[in-house]
Amino acid sequence: MTDKKEAERTGTERAAILLLTLGEKEAAEVLKQMGAKEVQRIGAAMAKLSNVSKEEVQKVIAEFSTSVESHTSVGVGAEDFLRKVLVDALGQEKAAGIIDRISVGRSTKGLEALKWMDGRAVAELIRLEHPQIIAIVLAYLEADQAAEVLTHLPANTRSDIMVRIATLDGVQPSALSELDDIMEKTFAGKGTTRTSALGGAKAAAEIINNLEPSQEGVIMEQITQTDEALGSRIQDLIFVFDNLLEIDDRSMQELLRQVASDKLLLAMKGAEDSMKEKIFKNMSQRAAEMLKDDLESKGPVKISEVEGAQKEILQTARKLAEAGTIQLAGKGEEYV
Repeated sequence: MTDKKEAERTGTERAAILLLTLGEKEAAEVLKQMGAKEVQRIGAAMAKLSNVSKEEVQKVIAEFSTSVESHTSVGVGAEDFLRKVLVDALGQEKAAGIIDRISVGRSTKGLEALKWMDGRAVAELIRLEHPQIIAIVLAYLEADQAAEVLTHLPANTRSDIMVRIATLDGVQPSALSELDDIMEKTFAGKGTTRTSALGGAKAAAEIINNLEPSQEGVIMEQITQTDEALGSRIQDLIFVFDNLLEIDDRSMQELLRQVASDKLLLAMKGAEDSMKEKIFKNMSQRAAEMLKDDLESKGPVKISEVEGAQKEILQTARKLAEAGTIQLAGKGEEYV
């Protein structure tokens, strides 16, 4: 029986077993190197593990070619362990969100299935639903996927959906269960669930941050026309290229090490003088002189290329901030 169970373990479950043997700090360090979706998948597997034998742990460790001197008590207090590891790795706020999604995801198969589909397919499934249903679905997805789905929905509905996401203050268990049932009719699953803290201005800002600049501008203008105060609140949470002026020099230096030179050159073509000086200041004199020469010799470039390069640099900055490598100030501190 045990051999059969071990043979059925997925790669994610084996990774979860390995993390549970490492201890909280070591496991946290591993999780810091993963993306949010990977953390959620492995975290869910960790939370569900129980009655894992010492022999199975040893087998998993051998398979990963990892030497350990002792073993943790796998399956005992796994949820408390998971919570401590996630808080250590991601901070209280992000950990709480992921733990909540993991707990919901144990029984919410319909909504979880959407996370493995491309944006166009999800949009086709939900496009005829009530805007409030669409808003809840997008709030449940990762921000980048939600942004992709939004681009495939009718343009005249996008700002309304974003307003609904921004004003969403959690979801009642019955409402989320009903939504899960709707999704599961498509995927032939079963559904029960519990409440989840979805939505809010920050969730809306994170989705908007993942849109193309042209779409971002249109949607923000429409939101502000509908509700000026809400538009202002979302705008305060949106992280834009000029916000990089507010980060400290050490963080800027680390960011510049992670940015490709061609992307930096493009981004600086549309940057204010103060931003250029900030960047030059945090480079070696030789590198700064070379970049200045390249800027002078570089011909005209499309605004869309400049905005695209700036967007990539911002995405890199957010990833570094989420990993704790740099700190973002001002509006960006919502992402730290």
